[in-house]
Amino acid sequence: MLVKLRHSNRLVLILLLLGGGLVALLLLASAFGAVTIPLPDILKMALNKVAVFDFPFTWRAVDETIIFQIRLPRVVGGALVGAALATAGVLFQGLLRNPMADPYIIGTSAGAALGATIAMTLPINLAFLGFGLVPVAAFIGALATVILVYNLARVGGKTPIISMLLAGFVVSALLAAVMAFMISMSNRFDLNLHSVYSFLMGHISITSWGQIAIIAPLVIGGIIGARFFAFHLNAFSLGEEGAAYVGIEVERDKILILALGSLLTAAAVSISGLVGFVGLVVPHAVRLSLGPDHRFLLPASALAGAAFLVIADLLARTLLAPVEIPVGVITAIVGAPVFIYLLRHARREYAF
Repeated sequence: MLVKLRHSNRLVLILLLLGGGLVALLLLASAFGAVTIPLPDILKMALNKVAVFDFPFTWRAVDETIIFQIRLPRVVGGALVGAALATAGVLFQGLLRNPMADPYIIGTSAGAALGATIAMTLPINLAFLGFGLVPVAAFIGALATVILVYNLARVGGKTPIISMLLAGFVVSALLAAVMAFMISMSNRFDLNLHSVYSFLMGHISITSWGQIAIIAPLVIGGIIGARFFAFHLNAFSLGEEGAAYVGIEVERDKILILALGSLLTAAAVSISGLVGFVGLVVPHAVRLSLGPDHRFLLPASALAGAAFLVIADLLARTLLAPVEIPVGVITAIVGAPVFIYLLRHARREYAF
């Protein structure tokens, strides 16, 4: 009992450290850009904003505008995307009992990409709750694809995992072919190829706090909801028969976990495009570090995913400034070698 208590205390301490580290990274990432703003000034601005202190103004008024109206919304948006993708990765890996699963495994990315591409061809300039047509279409496309895949895989009131994966593969291939056709006919479709590639390579496209106000409840609510499925995901590691034996309603929980992971992925994709490796590498690394217990794996992965994407977005903005690198390129360059290292050096110790 004492050993178990010490283990739990250590995991709680790690979660607290991850949370504190994330806050520090948010402030640090806000300091750098085309104009570097001293970190002490940012801290003073933030404390003034929340009415904790009343520091005298030693900074330019434009610096405060840059921090609170431009940089901080984007940095917070990046953290939300990272947390959403990492949490979705844990959900899909737990559901499919496969550490190689990622949030895009059942066609979410293909649906989002096609939805965004179609939106770019429409001669319409609409805005919904602060979002343009492209992110809204990407969100709808991602969810619609998941619903299609689920219904194609469902047979006799059940959804076999292998059928869902195969349906996801086929639907993804079909949607990717349609998108490739539209890109090849870009002149006829009046398609902006730069915008398409920007979406496909990943780019945090948050421009206001209004967008954060819409996305944040979806992501935070999804992460909290995922935590309620921690026991169920632990049970799924026994297999579907084992999960049913310990009282899990397998088919119902499959639907709920699939819906929750898809919602988180769609919310992330709508403001970032397709950012790879976050939902694959982060849960994998956290599982190897903290163990497979989803009670700790879910919150730790959310915090680590948020921190990872904040760092990746900071590098994307600053490495070749004023040119901005797609954030998906950074996550791939960093994530792929890390994943290969984890795969080769920890595979003998790995326990799902």
